[in-house]
Parts: sequence; C-alpha cells; structure tokens
Amino acid sequence: MKVRTIHLPLTDKTIRSLKAGDEVSLNGYIYTARDQAHFRFVKSICSGKIPSIIKGQTLYYAGPTPACPGRAAGSCGPTTSNRMDLFTPHLLKSGLRGMIGKGARSEDVRRAIKKFKAVYFITIAGAGAYLSERITEAKPVLYKDLGAEAVYRLKLKDFPAIVAIDHTGKGI
Repeated sequence: MKVRTIHLPLTDKTIRSLKAGDEVSLNGYIYTARDQAHFRFVKSICSGKIPSIIKGQTLYYAGPTPACPGRAAGSCGPTTSNRMDLFTPHLLKSGLRGMIGKGARSEDVRRAIKKFKAVYFITIAGAGAYLSERITEAKPVLYKDLGAEAVYRLKLKDFPAIVAIDHTGKGI
C-alpha cells in the first residue's frame, strides 16, 4: 500500500478522499490536547466561545516532554483516545476536523465523525521518541498552567499515521 502525503490543516476534499486503513504521512500544523485541555475547550464552547484552535484544525492527543538539544520536542507519543470521547462530539460540532491518537473510539464519537465529516488517525503507540523526530516546531500556545497538558502548536514533517475512522464512519 502506498503512503499518502497529507497537508494540514485538512480540507473537505482531503477528508472525503481518505478511507479507513489508508496509511498517511502528515505534514503541517496541529495542536496537542489531552484531558484537561478538552475539559476547558468544552467549558468555553458551553459559554459561547469556540477556541480558535478548534475550528478547522486537527488535535493530537499527546503532551510533548521537554526537548533535548537540537530537537523541537521531546518524546511525544499518543495518549489513549477514548479518554477524550466524552468531549469529542462537542468539538466536532464546533468545527474540529481531525484527531490523532491511539486505540478505539466510542460509538458516539464514530457517529459524530460521520455527522460532521471529520477523520480519526491513529499513530504508533510506544514510539514517542521516534515520533518526536517528525516534529520540527513545538510551542505552548494555550493553558500553559497545565504544564505537560498545555496545548502546543506542532509542525509535523512526514508524521506516520493510519486512518482509523473515515468521514463515513467506517473504521479499521
């Protein structure tokens, strides 16, 4: 199977072209977000304020460790995605286009991915050091008080992933 190069942020055309099981190489900007950031995102949405890093963007369920000399980020492997399932339908409704993590998603998330035409990617679990080599920029941009769970803006270059759930709700 040929690996497809995908440029971020995701477009409608790109999302529609992706099929469950496609191997991809992600390039461009994304944002990290773990449990506490998701809680704050939804709290903002409920108060009528959609965080600007949601609409049209892709979230990576990860928290990079401090960078070693010469690196943009330290180890940056995926967090178990179903920990964010309670929040995900709210974020998809607010314009989130893609997610990167590890593991299965709930049926509610699968339905929301289909309804809002988004995509869920999985990446290599247990390979945070390897994945960090695919990060060329890392900067904390939101909720810095959360420390390791702060939201970072990452620039990816040839970041490996697989489409786990496509815009039709079909999964691997």
